[in-house]
Amino acid sequence: MSAASANSRHVKVLIIGSGPAGYTAAIYTARAMLEPVLIAGMEQGGQLMITTDVENYPGYADPVQGPWMMEQMLKQASHVGAEIVNDLVTNVDLDVRPFRISTDSGTQWTADALIIATGAKAKWLGIETEHKFMGFGVSACATCDGFFYRNKDVIVVGGGNSAVEEALYLANLAKTVTVVHRRDTFRAERILQERLFAKENVRIVWDHEVLEYLGADPKPPMPASVNGVRLRNVKTGDISDMATDGVFVAIGHAPAVELFKGKLRLKPNGYLWTAPDSTATDVPGVFAAGDVTDDIYRQAVTAAGMGCMAALETEKYLAGHMPVAIAAE
Repeated sequence: MSAASANSRHVKVLIIGSGPAGYTAAIYTARAMLEPVLIAGMEQGGQLMITTDVENYPGYADPVQGPWMMEQMLKQASHVGAEIVNDLVTNVDLDVRPFRISTDSGTQWTADALIIATGAKAKWLGIETEHKFMGFGVSACATCDGFFYRNKDVIVVGGGNSAVEEALYLANLAKTVTVVHRRDTFRAERILQERLFAKENVRIVWDHEVLEYLGADPKPPMPASVNGVRLRNVKTGDISDMATDGVFVAIGHAPAVELFKGKLRLKPNGYLWTAPDSTATDVPGVFAAGDVTDDIYRQAVTAAGMGCMAALETEKYLAGHMPVAIAAE
């Protein structure tokens, strides 16, 4: 066997991504005897790896840790027969059948069907203390973590639809919501703005940006340790501190679609396009699940549901197409 063939493998189903969507797709395709291979990528587990208490995923009576939940999904996928590969996809060729996938290790994969579950990342402010407080008073998902801030004072950072929607959600839970925006007007839709302005427990701090998160160093399993933010007036340069129990950064999400630009249809906002009520992309045999295509809900449970959908659609697709064999010699 040549060196080239030794680094080449053909599979029926290749899954790219290792969050709830990818693992669920692996579980379902493995149980369908499709022998899937899941390439985990650099950040195995996705956004839940920086999530502490998970309280809104069905099946757990008590809150669980995000990294632990991802570890359990990985073990479940492996247990039912999925192969998990710790590698990074560097290129995909969707113009040939079977599809060709290159990885950082040098392995060349071919696959009869492809499930994309590369997820999305919340956009962060990029300030020095941010990483330290992620999951310890700083969040990028109000629907995930807002419940922990009932009757408390919170800050939302941003001025687009994401920020206003997060603030509206939090206004029904928190004691007060302060929206900090570096401009003097919102970019959000007018109807959302009007709803926000009508909330009595919401106030807006215009023309300010967050410079720093204030609080003690996080010491797991201690609770959130942020107790304030340092703000700068972008017009005057004045610095001030504001007390708060939690900060929600809501400046948007960036789907991991770099590998697929120019190869798959994208939505106007950059997420992967899928057919209505389906995970099928515009290339037959390629399916997308989870936050890489979901620009509305972005929840672990909806990502898992889409992973199930993608697996079932993949099984149906393969049943109607004879797999293309690749000679190993």
